[in-house]
Amino acid sequence: MRFGTFSYNQARPWVEERQAFEELLAQIELTERLGYDEAWFAEHHHSDYGMLASPNLIIAALARRTTRLRLGNLVNVLPLYDPMRLAEECAILDILANGRLNVGLGRGVPRDDIKHGLDRDTAQARFEEGIEILARAWTGETFTYSGKAWSYSDISCRPQPLQKPHPPIYYGATAPESPAMVARHGWNLALSRQPLANCAKAITSYRETRAALGSPASGGDAIMVRDIYVADSDEQAWKDAVPQIMRFWQLATDNVWRGESLCADDLPRFTERFPYFPGGLTVQRLNDWGTSLIGSPKTVIKKARAMIETARPDCLVGMFSFGGLSHEQVMRSIDLFGTKVMPALKSA
Repeated sequence: MRFGTFSYNQARPWVEERQAFEELLAQIELTERLGYDEAWFAEHHHSDYGMLASPNLIIAALARRTTRLRLGNLVNVLPLYDPMRLAEECAILDILANGRLNVGLGRGVPRDDIKHGLDRDTAQARFEEGIEILARAWTGETFTYSGKAWSYSDISCRPQPLQKPHPPIYYGATAPESPAMVARHGWNLALSRQPLANCAKAITSYRETRAALGSPASGGDAIMVRDIYVADSDEQAWKDAVPQIMRFWQLATDNVWRGESLCADDLPRFTERFPYFPGGLTVQRLNDWGTSLIGSPKTVIKKARAMIETARPDCLVGMFSFGGLSHEQVMRSIDLFGTKVMPALKSA
């Protein structure tokens, strides 16, 4: 069982952007010292929802500040990139990180397509062709390619990544049919904050499809992201976390920070547009649907064990920083999870 983090670096009006990035780097460096296994970063554009417009720059910085953590962008928004340029960038990152790069790939969110002048069909074509080009580029061959979105003549990728045949590829799956598609492509599965029951079905579908295709039982990787906040007591954890989870979803909806405070009635409104949240999230459903791990170390250990037994992920990834949580609160939560929760889960 592995453990990791997933960072958005959300904007807080009272925190300077430079400080926010310094805090993010400090948080990830702490996870390295505490024995976490990997760190993931969410690419978003033009939004307070996430200021990581280029997570690969964060990975480059952390490649020289860490020695163990695997590092990945979840996801590189492929329609926005020249795929050969991205292939070269990932190769350099893999070299700088000494073979510790994971590559997340996806289409991104529709609003970014629109802002960049891409309709749905164009974005899909750029994604599908981009995947094919990346695979060709990482073979090291010189090749020519002609497609609807991209064309190259006698081109090759230099340098080549350290990992062979290429760094592990992860796909962020939300639709019910996606896990089987991910398995057929030979990729790894990444699941966000969907209800736990959905994640369990997705991981089962992924592994069953791999088995049906004759893929090795030991191959393939399934990671599952949960909101995580650990404090000294259950009461303190819920008091701190819930308003900021609501803020996270407000930012996801509006892209900018609106209002000084939010009420619990806002949460369903912010989340009901997601098919996997029928009727929207509520404070109670954070617990009932297993989207979050909130509480004291003792409580989180109990809840996390149940989650792991239900969904059987290979890695439990925590979004520790969200909404308006302070740097001190995030560092404390990361520390409690790393020193109290992780050892208990690993021993079990």
